[in-house]
Amino acid sequence: MDMTKLETLGERARAAKYSLAALKEEQKNQALCRAADALMDNREFLLRENEKDLQAGQKNGMRPGLLDRLALDEKRIAAMAEGLRQIASLPDPVGEVLETFSRPNGLVINKLRVPIGVIGIIYEARPNVTADAFGLCFKTGNAVILKGGSDALCSNAAIETVLRQTLEDCRITPDAIALIRNCDRSTTAAFMRLNEYVDLLIPRGGAGLIRAVVENATVPVIETGTGNCHIFVDESADIDMAVRIILNAKTQRVSVCNACESLVIHTKVRDRLLPALAAALKEKQVQIRADERVREVIDGCLAATEEDYAAEYLDYIISMKTVDSLEEAIAHINRYSTGHSEAILTGSQENAERFLQEVDSACVYVNASTRFTDGFEFGFGAEIGISTQKLHARGPMGLKELTSYKYTIRGNGQVRG
Repeated sequence: MDMTKLETLGERARAAKYSLAALKEEQKNQALCRAADALMDNREFLLRENEKDLQAGQKNGMRPGLLDRLALDEKRIAAMAEGLRQIASLPDPVGEVLETFSRPNGLVINKLRVPIGVIGIIYEARPNVTADAFGLCFKTGNAVILKGGSDALCSNAAIETVLRQTLEDCRITPDAIALIRNCDRSTTAAFMRLNEYVDLLIPRGGAGLIRAVVENATVPVIETGTGNCHIFVDESADIDMAVRIILNAKTQRVSVCNACESLVIHTKVRDRLLPALAAALKEKQVQIRADERVREVIDGCLAATEEDYAAEYLDYIISMKTVDSLEEAIAHINRYSTGHSEAILTGSQENAERFLQEVDSACVYVNASTRFTDGFEFGFGAEIGISTQKLHARGPMGLKELTSYKYTIRGNGQVRG
């Protein structure tokens, strides 16, 4: 795609954002529900186009796990449609008055939620992101430009076609959503520098994609996703509960950013925890990479390296580190964490409160699995991603995180002296 065509997409999205910002909540909700119906009505078309991507992926030697993420079926299309209906059912944050105050000179100032404008999203082979991103951005009055991976081009294009037709049928600008169909690297690089038209860029994918966007974009970026998530088992933890939570956090779904990758164990609980935990992990075929004190209890472990403690495996692998105190556990987690999600398993209220306060991550849990870091589980409906940074948005990003704010000021003739 040459720059002229990319800039044309940007110009259309920029024009669309002004009309989208003026839509009423009822108009947006009706369009989202009609879009959900359209996905279901066109599921044979979507499955047919998805099959083209799957056949190409198989021909190119795509791994089974990635093929699974790429695949659509009736159930997944129904889930996409339900996601749009859930977004329609959520309160519209646009126009919410966040604060009202008056100045001594009589000026009345309101702080209001408003759309961000044009949001760009770069993502990998997950066709559901196309529908989720549209729904969240549309509900918040934002136009969205999507840059999916080449592996899912036919699927993404089919979903975009259905959504744009639905918007036209609702007499709403179809430029609320645009898909960049050229997948070469130069187009992606140019998109990341489209400052004149794109207000915010969100990467969704693996560490390599996120790093490339953060390092090369001139458009403001919200960094999402990478998750070296820790669980700390302190000396007062309930062993049965600990095994159950760790097993869920590690193995319920290994290829996601909120899966547990690193386990930190208080030495005083080591001998009670590790035999039962090792047996449970072995049953799930999880490889353990651990320090010397863990290897004294569990046979067959590999020795952990510094790289292991920092790794996001996205696989049936877990690192283990023993510590002598809560302070040491917190220091280890803050050193190696990606700032995503961490948990403490404990029977001590004091230790729980210290962990919540001192661990510097977006989501910090007490006696629960890290797998709950998810927009749906937090009650946000779908999510645009999970932010691991601190400016503007942090943690699961729902509707409110796709808004900014502005001030409106009402006077009656005031001038500044």
